[in-house]
Amino acid sequence: MQTVKTISALRAELAPWRVKGERIAFVPTMGNLHAGHLKLVQIAKKQAKRVVVSIFVNPLQFGPKEDFASYPCTFDEDSRILSENGVDMLFAPELAEMYPDGLDASAKVEVPGMSDIFCGASRPGHFRGAATVVNKLFNIVQPDLAVFGEKDYQQLLIIRRMVKDLAVPIEIVGVPTVREPDGLAMSSRNGYLSAEERRQAPQLYQALCAVRYQLMKNKGHDFAAAEEVGLVWLRNAGLRPDYLTVCRTRDLGPAGAGDRDVVILAAAWLGTTRLIDNLQVTLQGDPQS
Repeated sequence: MQTVKTISALRAELAPWRVKGERIAFVPTMGNLHAGHLKLVQIAKKQAKRVVVSIFVNPLQFGPKEDFASYPCTFDEDSRILSENGVDMLFAPELAEMYPDGLDASAKVEVPGMSDIFCGASRPGHFRGAATVVNKLFNIVQPDLAVFGEKDYQQLLIIRRMVKDLAVPIEIVGVPTVREPDGLAMSSRNGYLSAEERRQAPQLYQALCAVRYQLMKNKGHDFAAAEEVGLVWLRNAGLRPDYLTVCRTRDLGPAGAGDRDVVILAAAWLGTTRLIDNLQVTLQGDPQS
C-alpha cells in the first residue's frame, strides 16, 4: 500500500491507473478504523480494480464544543489494517494541505433543506463541513465510485444530493450498518463510552426495533404513536433523546399516509457521548420484532 500526504503526489500515483483505464473506488474516513470501515473497503474492492482510502479529521464538521481536539488518532494501526485489507493507496493529508488559506477563507459547499434538520439542527454547520470536505476529496481523487456507510443516513442522502446537484460524475454506494453482536452500531465514538454506558448503548438500537414493531403493527397509520414508543424506550433505558423521527427514505420528509419506505432516525446522549442510528423499514407484511 502506498501512502501519500499531498495532492500532487496522489495525482501522480493515480495517473498510471487512469491511463490503464482501471476503475477506482474511494472510501473517505476520519481514521480510528473499525470493522464498519473495513466493510466499506471490502465493498469497494468488489466494485473496482483500485481502492483509495483517505484519513483526514476535518475540523469544519466539528462544532466549537465538540470533540475535534480529542478525536482519537490511531494512524499507525489504521495504516496497518488498511494494508492488510488490500487497500492500494492511503491519502493522509495535513490540515494545511486541505485548507491552505485557512478554514475561514475556504469555499464552502451547502446542501439546503436536508442539512439543517435532525443532526444538522443539533450540530449547526456540521453537514456544510462534511459536504465541503467530501466534495474537495472527490475533486482530488476523482474516483469512479465512493463508498459510504448507512449508519449516518442523513449524511449519505446529503452526499447523494450534492453529487446530483453539482453533476459530479461519481457513483455513490451505500453500505448497510455494521453492528456489534448486541446490536450497537459500530462507531469510532463508541470508544468514549464507559463500561456501564457501553452496556446501556444497545438500547438505542432496541428502541428503533420497538418503533419498527409498532409501525408494522399499525401498518404505518400512526407515525407519531410509533415515535413516542421509541422516545419512552430511550428515556426508560437511561438515554437522553436528541430526536427520534420516522421519515421517507428518499428525502427525509415527514412520513405520511401512503408512505411505504421509511427510515427511523434517532440520536441520543449517553453521558457525554452522542450516538446516532437508524433503521429502514418497508411497511408491508406481518409485524417483526
